[in-house]
Amino acid sequence: MNASGVLGALPEHVVRLASYGLAAVVTKTFTEKPREGYGPPIILRLRNGGYINAVGLANPGVESLPQVVRKGKELGLVTIVSVGGSSLDEFVKVSTTALEAGADMIELNLGCPHTKGYGLDVGSDPANVYEVVKAVSSVSRVPVIAKLGFSDNYVKSSGKALEGGARALTLINTVRAMVIDVYSAKPILTNVFGGMSGPPIHPIAVKVVYDVYREYEPEIVGVGGVTDWVSAAELILAGAKALQVGSALTAKPREVVNSILEGLREWVAELGYERIEDLVGLAHKR
Repeated sequence: MNASGVLGALPEHVVRLASYGLAAVVTKTFTEKPREGYGPPIILRLRNGGYINAVGLANPGVESLPQVVRKGKELGLVTIVSVGGSSLDEFVKVSTTALEAGADMIELNLGCPHTKGYGLDVGSDPANVYEVVKAVSSVSRVPVIAKLGFSDNYVKSSGKALEGGARALTLINTVRAMVIDVYSAKPILTNVFGGMSGPPIHPIAVKVVYDVYREYEPEIVGVGGVTDWVSAAELILAGAKALQVGSALTAKPREVVNSILEGLREWVAELGYERIEDLVGLAHKR
């Protein structure tokens, strides 16, 4: 599936995502009210092949959510709504709208690193994670996924998310980072810092997935620097049962998705297995 934040705020975005050959689509994070986000520049391509962005959770608000979900369902895609909030009430309200619109799953954004009062500001505190997940799970008839970022408490936060009723964890969100212009001596992003994505964070994502799987063996959606079948396979071996692709979809997305799928098929066969599920968490058994 795609990682939230790569398109997904409008019905036409879902049509484009569907053309990539994904098994499921994840919407952009929706909040109760529309958010304009930060002013440009909001995204930079880094010299090491990654990206740093500070969009500020820009989205059209819950009123636009039903149309986006409807389009995903029309296209026959499992449709997962990413939900953001700065309070329990907001998380529940947006999740309720997603449920009424027919969402197949809800992914709680508890890891966005660059929007004050949202995301990582909530998800880095295990107690907050528990309260948010429990509140949404109590009203949801579909699986709730907690998407967490990299923090000192990621193992504890993961445990609290599961305790609160999360059926799965998405690991990880972007990692806090910044870039300074060496001539003006000023941070380039208007928000000063942002979230780094792409290949530079992949080893971090593998470590987080490995640690959390070792501790709880939960259902994990691995994300962070998946660019080819090898990076995808690493996350699977660490414990991920599903995958999200973000930065790699910015160029030739259809080819990227196809190459990952073909590579994984060949890898599974070469190792003598029949199902990719047999390789989930295999690194813990060697």
